Amino acid sequence: MSNTDFDAIVIGGGHAGIEASLALARLGFETMLITQSLDTIGRLSCNPSIGGLSKGNIVREIDALGGEMAQLIDKSMIQFRILNQRRGPAVQAPRAQADKFLYNRLAKETVEGQKHLQPFQDTVTDFILDHDSRNIKGVVTERGRRFTARTVVMTTGTFMEGKIFIGDYESPSGRIGEPAAIGLGSSLRRLGFRVARLKTGTPARVSSASIDYSRMEEQPGDPDIIPFSFANETVDRPQVPCWITYTNEKTHDIIRANMDKSPLYGGKIVGTGPRYCPSIEDKVVRFPDRDRHQIFVEPEGLGSDEMYLNGISSSLPETVQESFIRTLPGLEDVKIMRPGYAVEYDFIDPRQLLPSLMTKQISGLFSAGQTNGTSGYEEAGCQGLLAGINAAMYMLGRDPLILSRSEAYSGVLVDDLVTLGTKEPYRMFTSRAEYRLCLRHDTADIRLSEKAAYAGLRTPVAAEALAMKVKGLDEIKDLLASRRVGKKELEAAVGRVDGIEQRLGESFEKLMKVPGFSAADLLVLDPELENRNRRWLEQAAIDIKYEGYIGRQEKQIRRFKRMENLKIPVDFNYDTISGISVEAIEKFKDIKPLSVGQASRISGVRSSDIAVLLVALGRGAGVSEDDE
Repeated sequence: MSNTDFDAIVIGGGHAGIEASLALARLGFETMLITQSLDTIGRLSCNPSIGGLSKGNIVREIDALGGEMAQLIDKSMIQFRILNQRRGPAVQAPRAQADKFLYNRLAKETVEGQKHLQPFQDTVTDFILDHDSRNIKGVVTERGRRFTARTVVMTTGTFMEGKIFIGDYESPSGRIGEPAAIGLGSSLRRLGFRVARLKTGTPARVSSASIDYSRMEEQPGDPDIIPFSFANETVDRPQVPCWITYTNEKTHDIIRANMDKSPLYGGKIVGTGPRYCPSIEDKVVRFPDRDRHQIFVEPEGLGSDEMYLNGISSSLPETVQESFIRTLPGLEDVKIMRPGYAVEYDFIDPRQLLPSLMTKQISGLFSAGQTNGTSGYEEAGCQGLLAGINAAMYMLGRDPLILSRSEAYSGVLVDDLVTLGTKEPYRMFTSRAEYRLCLRHDTADIRLSEKAAYAGLRTPVAAEALAMKVKGLDEIKDLLASRRVGKKELEAAVGRVDGIEQRLGESFEKLMKVPGFSAADLLVLDPELENRNRRWLEQAAIDIKYEGYIGRQEKQIRRFKRMENLKIPVDFNYDTISGISVEAIEKFKDIKPLSVGQASRISGVRSSDIAVLLVALGRGAGVSEDDE
């Protein structure tokens, strides 16, 4: 180690901070994780779940890159579901309810047990910089401690200058009952960072014993649990149900009558809230024609009486919350244990970051998670992991690990942030990914194994397991190509597999391309396929069924990569180019795109600007549309 106290300091013990600090420590760097409370490391502040549409893909990407989130949820889940099972594989994703208290404890134990990692309880309020303020040298804490380091990763979540609101009540907090991190936002503004305010919220928690579940719809988990971590063959966890209820006109009338008491509509909150996950006040205002809204009633843990009311977050006064919640079927006599509230906090404009998540203003200072304007545990986790990896690459003098939009949802997320920025809490959706058919959750290990190896986080066990999987998939595909529907198979499948009578003599591979035919039908034709790894069989079947679509998407990816491979020098002087719009030049100088591909995605940049840029770079021939 150098003459600094630590190689790296990570600010914040949330999901981004956990991944960043573990990655750095596992790569052998002496790391300090500074958090306001050691007891809240890995706390699930809002929804007690991990995964979901596109988010489940991100969790599996974190795992494939050597991160921890998948292992934590596999050990703490209390319900598992694959979402969108009736739709195509590109939009299916795993989601699990977590025992939030167990998840928190396991995260804390993992951090505390990690070699080269020192957790420390304090609040960071300022940075230590070199004489010209261009390089990070360490941090200053609220208690006046000064710790030096070669790199620093900010993962402050909703705590940076955080303030919570419940009706007229407001308090400097990042979560209810927990103080805000005061000082760091002011320090960033003083250093010239563009800092703004965002808002998010959370619903009330209620007593399970006071709920009448007979008036609600039961939502059970899937009988077959697919582990989030590729290292786990099975998950042995108890499953409990969630429940569904609905708001009604009486609910909405109470909310409308008390809208003047909402800090959101009364002007107290200046930060922009999430458009995709609005508060119940927002829903009532924005969707006046909707006569009801779905509410998911979810357990917070096996050893807790608290239930989470997913879909009804609010910052209205507590008495108003109690009134409208009791209009919901099954919740007429409910007891509220914790009220819902809104939280407003500082975030930095992520366009001030390089794709490595290092700040452009200060070398060695990285930023990840809600600090960058995102929402969600999963979005935070993948950023933290990438920031931690790239802080390590920075110290090693190696090129950063930058994931392409064609390689991972995590790559889409980072590219969106640093290229386009965000004016509201950013959430990942499958629709944001142009190449989502190639970003399925079951392929994350194949897609990202070499990236994990480059980062130094791929273990020999993971490499061996992936080699076995790839070999197994190839063997299954070869088998399906060689096997045909004979009389024996026909007799077994008549009446059980639709249309099989017309398929005599066809290969199993060709059958998989027939609409409606599934891997389950293969097992009817040949029960011995049960001896194969069931998940590999299903993955191979999907690969075959969507082979044509995947091929077309891979062709698009090759064209996309050509643009990404046209690099722009870091010190390129855009002022010397004539023929580019003033707006484009300003944005190029601000964003500092690393490639022509990234430059083309900047909002406001025209195709004519890119054509002139290509000429200026000496690549006037452009990019061929022919992929051959």
